[in-house]
Amino acid sequence: MGIRLSVSLCLAFAAFAAVLSASPGSGGSAHAAPDKSATAQRKGSGLPIPRFASLRSDEVNIRTGPGTRYPVDWVFKRKGMPVEIVAEYENWRKIRDWQGASGWVHQSLLTGKRSFIIPSKATSLHKTPAASAEVVAKLEPEVMGEIRSCAGDWCRVKVSAASGWIERTSMWGVYKSEPIN
Repeated sequence: MGIRLSVSLCLAFAAFAAVLSASPGSGGSAHAAPDKSATAQRKGSGLPIPRFASLRSDEVNIRTGPGTRYPVDWVFKRKGMPVEIVAEYENWRKIRDWQGASGWVHQSLLTGKRSFIIPSKATSLHKTPAASAEVVAKLEPEVMGEIRSCAGDWCRVKVSAASGWIERTSMWGVYKSEPIN
């Protein structure tokens, strides 16, 4: 039995060594060979990570891992809420919300529509992109809306029936210098 195990291990090692030597750019080093999980991680959308998206549905199950075999950890109940995609595994996306909570969702429950949320303190919605501009509305924490465009320090947004401009640093759902057209 010990001999069979040794032969099996030798055959497995030989197969592994053959894969390593055939890998482009591997140089025969075990450290350079991609493992299955790293390869699977790359089988996502091909889009940059991290990136923002929003929830497509009023009920989105957040799972502990990338698949239906993983238990539901909690349920988001805010359609259009912005989330940050921080990892991908096949059709699953690991997302993080504005409070830092993270978990896995199926890609079909996300949309590329850009939205924002006011994270902690009330902010002003201005008529034009200037701090001295007329205030159209005051947005309280946890108010959500759509991002129409962003350039420089300001983003043009829509909240319910009101449209205007918010300073980029006053909302969560857009990166510091990310252009949105």
